[in-house]
Amino acid sequence: MLSDEKLIRVKDLLVKPKTKIKLKDYSNKYKGKVLNKQESEKLLEGGRKQLAEIQDKLYAHNRYSVLIIFQAMDAAGKDGAVKHIMSGFNPLGVKVYSFKAPTSHELDHDYFWRHILALPARGEIAIHNRSHYENVLVTRVHPEYVLGEHIPGVDTVEKVDDDAFWEKRFKQIRRFEKNLSDNGTIILKFFLHVSKKEQKKRFLERIDDPTKNWKFSTGDLKERAYWDKYQKAYEEALSATSTSYAPWFVIPADDKWYARLAIASVIYRQFNKLELSYPTVSEAQKAELKKARITLMGEENGEEEKPKKAKTKNKKEA
Repeated sequence: MLSDEKLIRVKDLLVKPKTKIKLKDYSNKYKGKVLNKQESEKLLEGGRKQLAEIQDKLYAHNRYSVLIIFQAMDAAGKDGAVKHIMSGFNPLGVKVYSFKAPTSHELDHDYFWRHILALPARGEIAIHNRSHYENVLVTRVHPEYVLGEHIPGVDTVEKVDDDAFWEKRFKQIRRFEKNLSDNGTIILKFFLHVSKKEQKKRFLERIDDPTKNWKFSTGDLKERAYWDKYQKAYEEALSATSTSYAPWFVIPADDKWYARLAIASVIYRQFNKLELSYPTVSEAQKAELKKARITLMGEENGEEEKPKKAKTKNKKEA
């Protein structure tokens, strides 16, 4: 299923470390002939069970944590991917965070701060719908936003709109992610690669369908006008921050059914590399388990056997 390389060629989705990429070299659509929507949905249903099994081992193993990052242009399908892929997980071990524009309180801290608060504990999975990468994407397209961070010495747009500033941020991100990785966090980063044509189609659906009106914002249309700048910002960010310990995967997103299956396949294969297993118990623990079983099997009618009351003597016996 999710491990079948013939169905999903994960290596074709990977942004190789230290490689300058162009998004035009990555497809927006599924171009294979093996899969279709109906078959893909069946595979994803079975894949959820596989992911659930691995999540259970992750929780029991209690050594690793997992951080999954989704980035994309508006209407690329991030929310749907989270909903469909992660529905098989135990919600007690998964936390989803959707990051919006930072508040004034968040801006009074460094740009990693609010994301650090949302990192997963050992045995847990955290999903960041948008992430610390907004600080090299949105702010790259709108450098004036950086001024709101009140960084010492950065008081004009000219000091932000400079390659050296962004190279410094990429270095900070690599260092941040390396520290997480060194301490047991598995990092998987997904860019949902939607075409401008498909985004237009989805925007119109949101406008024309009353049940989807709430999904559309005029701000989305405003950002669409910066499409080319965003594409360049993504190319530079992915090229500079895809590493062996925190890889980026470019997911064709025009076909939602394929995007969801591809993401699930990447997650499953990366989990499998950990060779997770349930903790082994000692001989002493096995003996305790055996005693517990004997106690439980000794109960009458499924209820714990109550201790017998001491016989009271009657007056004659006294």
